[in-house]
Amino acid sequence: MNARAQTVNTGYGSVAPLRNVVEAYSVAMQLIGRPEGVDGLGLFYGHSGYGKSRASMFIQNKCGALYLEVFDFWTKKTFCEKLLAEIGVAKPKSTIAGMMDQALLHLQDDPNRLLIVDEADKLVDKGMIELVRDLYKGARIPVLLVGEELLPDKLARYERCRNRVSAFGLAQPSDLDDARKLARIYHPQVSMADDLLDEARRKADGKASYIVATLSKVAEAARAAGAKEMSLDNYAGPFFTGDAPRRGKL
Repeated sequence: MNARAQTVNTGYGSVAPLRNVVEAYSVAMQLIGRPEGVDGLGLFYGHSGYGKSRASMFIQNKCGALYLEVFDFWTKKTFCEKLLAEIGVAKPKSTIAGMMDQALLHLQDDPNRLLIVDEADKLVDKGMIELVRDLYKGARIPVLLVGEELLPDKLARYERCRNRVSAFGLAQPSDLDDARKLARIYHPQVSMADDLLDEARRKADGKASYIVATLSKVAEAARAAGAKEMSLDNYAGPFFTGDAPRRGKL
């Protein structure tokens, strides 16, 4: 039987219920609770800095999902070894085929357990995405591929994988409500006005990681001034944009 979809717990852990956390969780629930006969591959994708990995970790903790973050130096053997370690297999076989068989045997025992593959672009770029398709085909587990904006276009080159995708989620830039939540999570001791938060969001181009960096500067300024409230009127510090400082003309 498929697991029933759940409602997002907006107070779960230390992760704010940002719009992309909710979107990624919705995709995961579509995959886990999919009807019989519907394929179980899903994509969650968008620009760097939008909080996709943080959303993935939320899902991992919420659903007890398996989680792999792919690195550029990984080979097919590395992928299999890391997957077996995540599953809990202490003694992997020595060959890729043997390790894939081990993984399938264990995954088939819990066919509703979600597998999240973060930085999935790297598997596509290295011609290794068929390993994921083999896992899905052999165990029929739900799989969420998380990656950058061009992930769907890259996956289109692998028709057998693309045809298995049944759910999509597009990560969005942070809005003002996201900025408010980030401020409450990271700096609850400082009340930050909407004009300041919206400027931080605008200067960060909606990237959550950049917004958090600016909020840290705001909190430092508040501590230095002994202030409990901060707005554009009393904050004279920098806004993090990700741009490196440039030397001016002499």
